[in-house]
Amino acid sequence: MRFSSWAIAITIAIGGGALSSGVEAKTVVDIYQRKVEVPDNPQRIILGESRMLYSLALIENGDPSAHVVGWPGDMLHYDPQSWQLYVKAFPHIATIPQLGTVSYDQMSVEKILALKPDLVILPRYAKRPSSEATVEAQLTKAGVPFIYVDFRVDPLHNTVPSLRLLGEVLNTQQKAGRFIKFYQQHMQYIGRTLATYKGPKPKVMLQLHLGRKESCCTTVGKGNLADLLEFAGGQNIAKNMFKGVYGEMNPESVIVANPDIYMTTGMSGAEKPDDLQLGPLVSREQAEESFRNLMSKQPILSSLRAVKDGKAYSLWHNFYLSPYHLLDVEMFAKAFYPQLFASLDPQQTLQQMYQQFLPIPLTGTYWTQLPAVK
Repeated sequence: MRFSSWAIAITIAIGGGALSSGVEAKTVVDIYQRKVEVPDNPQRIILGESRMLYSLALIENGDPSAHVVGWPGDMLHYDPQSWQLYVKAFPHIATIPQLGTVSYDQMSVEKILALKPDLVILPRYAKRPSSEATVEAQLTKAGVPFIYVDFRVDPLHNTVPSLRLLGEVLNTQQKAGRFIKFYQQHMQYIGRTLATYKGPKPKVMLQLHLGRKESCCTTVGKGNLADLLEFAGGQNIAKNMFKGVYGEMNPESVIVANPDIYMTTGMSGAEKPDDLQLGPLVSREQAEESFRNLMSKQPILSSLRAVKDGKAYSLWHNFYLSPYHLLDVEMFAKAFYPQLFASLDPQQTLQQMYQQFLPIPLTGTYWTQLPAVK
């Protein structure tokens, strides 16, 4: 298994560049190979996604939001269960200004600058062509340093470099290094084990957000979850079916493809009973009942051989937004090759992540499997 890596150049300077006079600074290189001078000890950070908290929590010591002064409201909107747990552990999180409802696109430069940040951390997908990069241009003009990280667009290549970058920027190199070692050990085990396998690959259907739409079926053809699925040894039936990352498969194409394994994602809690319930604070009974009920309303999906044979699985959607995606990979591998990965235990991996790295307790249900139809 190969991960791309690049050095983080560090030069300690006093003042100069975009930083105020007298501020100690260092130069880092982000995932776009941009050399950026950042404060040596940033105190006022704005995140381009509040769900970046997942990643910060893995490498920060203590409160991962201690120096965050603004972010969009995506975590509260898309993952209220995790939001509730983090607010309980760190009550001040509820008072951090939300710069837009759900995404970076809704963040205005005026709101960002009003918070006087000394660093802005942006997701890779936030980068725009130079002709459209108004936010970045105005941040540069205002002398506010910003860096790009990536855990979701190209997770196989950018996760480790992004973790190293954040560890350097936040001065948590030691803990970041420990988690990187943990992450690489688990990912490399999957890669090494699959390298010994010479048999056929299972055909896999991966549906996103079961229950959100009545129609079938939103899926991913390349990038993010599709890359993770292929890394775990699956053959994605949606590959090459459409040009973009995401697209729709019609019921006829699903039936013709006749996948060996059906997988779907969800991330709702009890507040959205019509969506697939998975994640923190969701009991196993809730998750299993939700999956059964939603599948019973999908006659096309229910007729698939994979579903009838007990090879239908649900996964927490938010895993793929952060290094948590190693759990997607483990679940995929376990489902695709149960004998090859008989000793693999994703639940144990999840428990180890929480015990060794995360500041909140492990609760909830993150995957389920439908029984075979007798």
